[in-house]
Amino acid sequence: MFREIQRIAQVPELRSKILFTLGLLIICRIGGFIPVPGINGDVALGFFRHATGGGQNLFQMVDLFSGGAFSQMTVIALGVIPYISASIIMQLFVALWPSLQREIKENAEAGKRKVNKYTRGLTLILSFIQSSLFAKFALQMNLSRPGIIAGEFLDVQVFGFPWLFYLVVVATMTTGTVFLMWIGEQITERGIGNGMSLIITLNILSQIPTAFGMIFQQLNLDSQEPGQMNFSSILVLAGVFISVTLATILIIQGHRKIPLQYARRVVGRKEVQGGNSFIPLKVNYAGVVPVIFASSLLMFPATLSTFAGTGNWLGDIAIWLSPGSALNLVMYVILIIFFTYFWTATQFRPDQIASDMKKNGAFIPGIRQGKPTQEYLESTMNRITLLGAIFLALLAILPTMVGKFLGVSQTISYFFGGTALLILVGVVLDTMKQVESHLLMKRYDGFMKGNRTRR
Repeated sequence: MFREIQRIAQVPELRSKILFTLGLLIICRIGGFIPVPGINGDVALGFFRHATGGGQNLFQMVDLFSGGAFSQMTVIALGVIPYISASIIMQLFVALWPSLQREIKENAEAGKRKVNKYTRGLTLILSFIQSSLFAKFALQMNLSRPGIIAGEFLDVQVFGFPWLFYLVVVATMTTGTVFLMWIGEQITERGIGNGMSLIITLNILSQIPTAFGMIFQQLNLDSQEPGQMNFSSILVLAGVFISVTLATILIIQGHRKIPLQYARRVVGRKEVQGGNSFIPLKVNYAGVVPVIFASSLLMFPATLSTFAGTGNWLGDIAIWLSPGSALNLVMYVILIIFFTYFWTATQFRPDQIASDMKKNGAFIPGIRQGKPTQEYLESTMNRITLLGAIFLALLAILPTMVGKFLGVSQTISYFFGGTALLILVGVVLDTMKQVESHLLMKRYDGFMKGNRTRR
């Protein structure tokens, strides 16, 4: 490990990228402790803890993705969920917009800038809607627990409407989400790893001490009476943690090798003999993107309906989509499988692969070049994607099953398998691959310049 760190430190460009990424992530965590003006974060946190009663509900799911900022009503309480929701909508919109697809194919950079512009605008709209409903929910909380909102903000009213409080909450939280969006884009472009995924990962990591604190609390070691958990439950959770970690690594790293053969071809003035190679088709081409998309898409409408209050059809939707419910689990599995196929379809280009193979004189044994090769790659990828999507969905719902079987709080079991662990392992693997690619590139640079290969 120390040798790898030393190798990284010897590459100035990679070192600066990592330091730049860490610096922006630290700024994200600082924003999680800055409350919205007029909000008492400590009182709000006490209300959330009393309302949840130690069990997992929708608010704790949102709080997990925001790194505890949601329960304290800080400036980044909305997290990156509006941005992810906007990205999902834009991905679906691009798939249904032929002219935009054609523009992206003809000029990838211009098309990407156009999609990013629309995504940012949609993020702003979603943040405005969600922060407005958040302000309404905060007013309802203040009726149950006075002191959450400063009285000075509530005194400024027009026709009984506290416009100043709404203005401050909407402006602050929308700005916080836009700021997180900007940080994520900066990390992706100038840092190392995917910015949005790293922000979510950092927020999940920040909540792990809380989960361990709940474990010690439920063990009840200070008393002779048995606690809600015992050491056998911890052993089972540890086994699940190890199993899910290994399974996640295997499913992300696993691939099927499609054999290739090369005909004789002329390179320059020399005739090169044919050879053998292979195409690695990933079992899970989309990585943890389907898990992030499915979680965010489930949380967004459920959060809006929860903010709208109870006693109406929106409140019923919030109950149906609450974590642990049958509908929530079914929708979660369906969305993970859908987004796995959707992301693979948008990113995997069998037509381009078949075209490049034909240009280079490569072919799959028993398959003609061109259209038959494209169809073969499509059918093969569809089959292995189905296995990968089902396996990914089973890993995602595992904590709910384990929590119900052991009688353990979902807040605890959530960190020992499922969505949180999938995201953590997946993002770490993706970031490590980018780091390794930079190291390999620098070695090749040294070789091309006539220097010694860097170790």
